[in-house]
Amino acid sequence: MSFDNLDTLYRQVIMDHYKNPRNRGTLEQESVTIDMNNPTCGDRIELHLQIENDIVTDAKFEGEGCSISMSSASMMTQAIKGKKKEDALQMSSIFSKMMLGEDVEEVDFDLGDIAALQGVTKFPARIKCATLAWKAMEKAVDADEQQ
Repeated sequence: MSFDNLDTLYRQVIMDHYKNPRNRGTLEQESVTIDMNNPTCGDRIELHLQIENDIVTDAKFEGEGCSISMSSASMMTQAIKGKKKEDALQMSSIFSKMMLGEDVEEVDFDLGDIAALQGVTKFPARIKCATLAWKAMEKAVDADEQQ
């Protein structure tokens, strides 16, 4: 597959998550909730995580923002559901490295749709958009540790 075809595919995946967000909404059960925003471009997210026995059993988000931030939140909530907190944090670390253009070591899990956001590295001003939901998840896991 050529680079242009791959770039087009990645754009389609991002737009699909933006137009049809997965896990949008709130949780009925008690959950950790974190509000974050990106003042640079106005993205805002409210992330809700349900964590039981160190496992992220559910994740939802609300907010508004650009296609990158909202699709990243959709992808992230899908990716971390059912994962141990430490694995979710490892995914966040790998994602951050990917956004900074660093080589990421082989991982034990598939990044799935998240790989579609690799192209964001070409637009440094958009990296904060892509990482907003991930930073919120890190704060939520940290807040759960404090309880």
